[in-house]
Amino acid sequence: MSDTQDLPWFEAAWEQREEQVYRRLFGDLGPGIHPLDMSLFRDAAVDPRWLTHGVFESPPNARHDSWLYVTSGLSNAWHDEHPNAEGWSGLGRELLLETREQSPWALYLLRHFCAYQLLLAAGHFGERPLLDEWDRMRLGNPIDGSTSQLQSVLFIAAPGFAGTQQLLSGRFDFLQLVGMTPDEHNWAETEGYPQLLERLARAGASPVIDPQRAGNL
Repeated sequence: MSDTQDLPWFEAAWEQREEQVYRRLFGDLGPGIHPLDMSLFRDAAVDPRWLTHGVFESPPNARHDSWLYVTSGLSNAWHDEHPNAEGWSGLGRELLLETREQSPWALYLLRHFCAYQLLLAAGHFGERPLLDEWDRMRLGNPIDGSTSQLQSVLFIAAPGFAGTQQLLSGRFDFLQLVGMTPDEHNWAETEGYPQLLERLARAGASPVIDPQRAGNL
């Protein structure tokens, strides 16, 4: 690891996130980052910088009991000429997902949503805003691509890693994915997503995702 004081500010902020902030919060980051690839963007024109984004797969360690998947790159301040420590760095969010076991589906899903967030920011979906707290999405298939009853995701402020993180280039938060069954999703549309999250947390179904769990209504 190099001394961030010897790097240009953009590179220093990038290294600060991965080598300081992430290692302090998550410990072991695994064998390396799993970068995005062209297939995640389908027919969209790809900015080459997007392919430097990726996901770390952090195994259970002293920092957390779960398998933890976290994006790196969404908080890169690509468009800033100078660092602004008081503002948001890049898109101001990094995405996070936790599972009980090592899960290839989780790695794919988080890489998919990282690409989706980049496309949102680039205006590929018109005026649709960036993913943020309490957003939800139906996946159209089981979350694990197999037999799971979880077929939607809810985006929440990461409860285990709450608070805004500070980089040389600005601030960012973690946005965590939680799985929902169709019945849970429908119930929350009427009763409220904070109310559903409270139920899931009491049942041990949030924030760590277990794709084999039953519904909690």
